[in-house]
Amino acid sequence: MESKPLLQQFIAALQCLPGVGQKSAQRMAYHLLNNDRHNALKLAELIERTMQNIDHCERCRDYTEATLCELCRNEQRDNSLICVVESPADIAAIEATASYSGKYFVLMGCLSPLDGIGPEEIGLNLLKELVIEQGCEELIIATSSTVEGETTAHFIVSMLDNSTKNIKVSRLAQGVPIGGELEYLDSSTLALSLANRQNIKQS
Repeated sequence: MESKPLLQQFIAALQCLPGVGQKSAQRMAYHLLNNDRHNALKLAELIERTMQNIDHCERCRDYTEATLCELCRNEQRDNSLICVVESPADIAAIEATASYSGKYFVLMGCLSPLDGIGPEEIGLNLLKELVIEQGCEELIIATSSTVEGETTAHFIVSMLDNSTKNIKVSRLAQGVPIGGELEYLDSSTLALSLANRQNIKQS
């Protein structure tokens, strides 16, 4: 079977990016070929280096080039606070508010049994270990206000047994719309939600 021409393969590959369809991918490909081949080659090299060298932080599961990410290595951050988020993009959104000084844990998704995503797939066993190891006093659950996000939040609360029973658990409060995702909220709204978080499990 004859393979597709290289240009068609390139256009198809660009469509792996979110929000990029056939026409957008075609415009990008033609732009790079017509006007920006030098930067296109730099981009290709950087994509390859990124894919080869960036992995997950061993502690919080954020993306990093090192064993531990910059936030986990920062001794000025408050170990007694752990904010649980769905994705690294959520960390960036919260950090932009400049209103949180604790540590993070990234689930890399939410519970979704129909898709084969259970507690182990989102690292809840690692979260529990981290909570105990860091002497966490408050766990802030910052999953999105979707069905999957709420289900994940309830499961996290239920997994806190006698070894973690004295830990306060809170949830982001007002300002987060139903079905909303953190990475799309403005900094002021997100800062307000952090400041007014609500207890969902009292120590």
